[in-house]
Amino acid sequence: MVAEGVFAPGHLGELTQIVPFEMVDAVLADSGGTGHRLRKLPARVVVYVLLAAALSGQIGYLAVWRKLTGSLEGLPVPEITATALWHARTRLGSRPLQALFDLLRGPVAAPGATGTRWAGMLVCAIDGTCLDVPDSPRCRAWCPQGTNQYATAGYPQIRLTALVACGTRAIIDAAFGPCTRGETVYGQRLMRCLHANMIVLLDRGFTSSTFLDAVAGTSADFLARLSASRRPPVLHRYQDGSFLSQIGQVKVRIIECEITIATATGRQTGIYRLATTLLNPDQHPAFELVRLYHERWVRHEVAWSEWNSQREDRLMSVT
Repeated sequence: MVAEGVFAPGHLGELTQIVPFEMVDAVLADSGGTGHRLRKLPARVVVYVLLAAALSGQIGYLAVWRKLTGSLEGLPVPEITATALWHARTRLGSRPLQALFDLLRGPVAAPGATGTRWAGMLVCAIDGTCLDVPDSPRCRAWCPQGTNQYATAGYPQIRLTALVACGTRAIIDAAFGPCTRGETVYGQRLMRCLHANMIVLLDRGFTSSTFLDAVAGTSADFLARLSASRRPPVLHRYQDGSFLSQIGQVKVRIIECEITIATATGRQTGIYRLATTLLNPDQHPAFELVRLYHERWVRHEVAWSEWNSQREDRLMSVT
């Protein structure tokens, strides 16, 4: 099907090849965002403006609008102001975009893609970061500016926790809110997407007994780095040097390894302690698990870097 009128898919570029207008219309109808008046900026068009804004760093909504309509010479494109775009976004609200995200999110993993699967399991990682949001009275009331012993942050911030597919760096699910809550609070909301045949890589901030119990309860496996001060009990030693232990209600296998990090400033060696629900050392050797955990840095941290590079435009679309 092809949409009619000046805002047909061909005029909106490649976005409609990924997000068909029928899908947008269905989401708007289900969320009550269609509206009863025919406006200069129909709800469907506003959705595409927001999607384009999330992909276009540092240029703002009005410049995004000009890019979307730049090839419509000779057609009756309405004159739009930045204020009109702001009002259109306000009318649309967040529900249609959240529903669209739920339809599209996922690992988008092509078979055989590097880092996508390990031992037949989908490799994912959970981690968090803090991002600036616009310095408006509404944002300051919802998420106060952070402070430390030296100063107050220049902008209010949100805390974002995401589940990322390591092979493709696609966002499978995400949760965010004020920085007054910790990463694991938002991480609990991601449990709906964890399932069997998935292994989740976790940093030290996500290794509380409660959080690991929750992950194990989804039937997903995990591989988590423990803090240096944590000393889980030794229940049984395996031949590869790992040992059986327990954290909370979960039986885990502990792997201790010495890792050397080399940078331009020198070399640093430290002892890393990993915990996993993969208890069979013959099926999942310790050395292979250590190599797998390296994917958390290689994949997830790169995903954060990509997000942060355009965070201002992206956050204008979600706040």
